Amino acid sequence: MDFDKNLNMYFHKDEFIFAHDPEKKCKSGDIVLVKELPERLTRLITHSIQEIIYPLGDITDPITGKKVVVGKYRDEIEHTNKLYGKSDKSFSYEKAPPRGRLEGTRDFTHGETYIKYHEDGKDQPFAV
Repeated sequence: MDFDKNLNMYFHKDEFIFAHDPEKKCKSGDIVLVKELPERLTRLITHSIQEIIYPLGDITDPITGKKVVVGKYRDEIEHTNKLYGKSDKSFSYEKAPPRGRLEGTRDFTHGETYIKYHEDGKDQPFAV
């Protein structure tokens, strides 16, 4: 959050960090620990990924050790579902396919992505 002294208001400010992940161990949505590189790897890449803190969907409260979903513990959600009945449309962790089930399939993640600086009319499937 940035504070504007003239308007006396806070404005949300996003910051994008491009990090190097040579082993491709991260997936979209993971919470990771990044470390600034001593010198830039490329024009955009200024950090490297140290470790995955929490994989997507597997956030654990460090104090209690319980699984967390948004702002509630998973066991509290299950208890509420038992009291009031579970919706047919609700998400089930038991029925959900395992994360990484599409690993090894050929989608657009198998190719190196690059930033598209121009439109030349050619097909550019890996451009960002």
